Amino acid sequence: MNILKNKFYLYLTEFFSGMGVMAAELGASRLLAPYFSSSQIVWTIIIGTIMIAMALGNIYGGRSADRDPSPELLYRRLLIAAVWLSAIPVLGKYVIILISGILVFTISTNFLIIAAFASCMIIFVFPLFLLGTVTPSLAKYTVGSLDDSGKVVGQLGAANTIGSIIGTFMPTFVTIPAVGTAVTFLIFSGIILAIGLAFFISERSHLKLCVISVVLFILCSIFGNSDSFAFWEPDLTYEGESIYNYLQVAEDERSIRLSTNVLFGVQSITMKSDELTGMYYDYAMAAPVMAGIGTDGRSNTDGEERADMLILGMGTGTYARQCRKYFDDINVTGVEIDGKITELSYKYFDALPDVPVYTYDGRAYLQTVKDKYDVIMVDAYQDISIPFQMSSVEFFREVYDHLKDNGVMVVNMNMHSDMQGNINEYLSDTIASVFPSVATVDVPGYTNRELFAIKGSGTGTDVENVDNVANVNTVDSDEIFARFDAGLANINMNNELYPLMTDIRAVVSVYNGGPDILTDDKAPVELLGMKEIDRMISEELSYYRRVYAEEGVEGVLHMFT
Repeated sequence: MNILKNKFYLYLTEFFSGMGVMAAELGASRLLAPYFSSSQIVWTIIIGTIMIAMALGNIYGGRSADRDPSPELLYRRLLIAAVWLSAIPVLGKYVIILISGILVFTISTNFLIIAAFASCMIIFVFPLFLLGTVTPSLAKYTVGSLDDSGKVVGQLGAANTIGSIIGTFMPTFVTIPAVGTAVTFLIFSGIILAIGLAFFISERSHLKLCVISVVLFILCSIFGNSDSFAFWEPDLTYEGESIYNYLQVAEDERSIRLSTNVLFGVQSITMKSDELTGMYYDYAMAAPVMAGIGTDGRSNTDGEERADMLILGMGTGTYARQCRKYFDDINVTGVEIDGKITELSYKYFDALPDVPVYTYDGRAYLQTVKDKYDVIMVDAYQDISIPFQMSSVEFFREVYDHLKDNGVMVVNMNMHSDMQGNINEYLSDTIASVFPSVATVDVPGYTNRELFAIKGSGTGTDVENVDNVANVNTVDSDEIFARFDAGLANINMNNELYPLMTDIRAVVSVYNGGPDILTDDKAPVELLGMKEIDRMISEELSYYRRVYAEEGVEGVLHMFT
């Protein structure tokens, strides 16, 4: 066993196994994100699952090394782990869809948690369990005497940790943005495979196993890099990944659409006929109306020649294009945390070249500028992935401070519900604790709810102890409708925007604040969002569940044939 006499090779094994574990963890987050989001809940499930696998691997690896100290067992496990990881890009997405399809008919609550946990257990536990056996096994082969056992085990731990550090940074900042999640799995599984092959080739044993492993890896490399996450979507215009998101651009005869999460709808859209979208972007244009920004040369209520708008969550610029088309000469500034989305906006979505877009977190951007705006659009919430730092009372105070007198904030909340204690109620109560006038309107045919908050001449209640507030704010309803009516007077009645705004005026609902306030210290947005997803799934699939209960799987399948 000449290769094992070189301790450097053993440390390399430890180094690359640590790297492989962390690369698999980062890859797992990207594999699950298009189906379950990338929320803290999903990350918790991934980390917890991996810790379970590693703990079991540590126990088994130590016992196995004591029973049979042959290193062949360890390096055989490495070959199996490498092949399994390389197969994830081929089979992982189908496993996730299958598990989700089964669970969605059988459970009514905590769907996201159970489906994501089951997917992680089936896809990742076994290969990471095998990698978890590396450290105790190598300790057995590396420690020569008790005199230097502490030193050797410490060096093995350091090698594993350094590998883990590289395995953390490389996927996030290099491989996933450059070549995608599938190739990232293949790169790191290939490294682990090479470590195992080096041992058996040096020993000239188990060559048949080596050949089988290489053939399977090559097949996985071919088929795993040739398919789409959204394999049910034909003819996608673009599919790729950035540091933050899975990205998908689709096109039909009417529109071009960006999705950053396969199962949760459209994030940006461009209408080819330059018409209204029929989506929440249209309804959000009530904000410049309330701010007094007019059309056809009609100035805003402050008499300024140009109005200023800030969009936090620019996407590909749908809202900016809409507002620039229908309102007079607005200065628009965009903030988008994902620079790749901004690139796509210029390539596919006719982004406005004179609108600056800053690659920044929305709240961090507010803290760096002193500018004030007539309208601030907050459009950073995506399904369950609501950034808590942009949902708290402290954040909305920042927005308030960056509005001009009589300025308006519009927030796109994409999971409207009448269920008590829902995520939108928390967000609305939080906003109502800051702004004196708040109103909402639901977008027909969609799950979006638009919230409008008017700064006015006063301020909302400055809540110091939000946990003990029974009724935080009473809204000035007269102010809301007066501002809306004044804004409508600034719109040319021949403009196609006018009838839409009058329809919104008829259904806009005044919101009176309550006690459910989110803070930087306490903002359980993921759990609140998960409850809402459970409700939406229950409502949307109630018919299919009834068929399943009465007729079983055959009845459900018959509906789709």
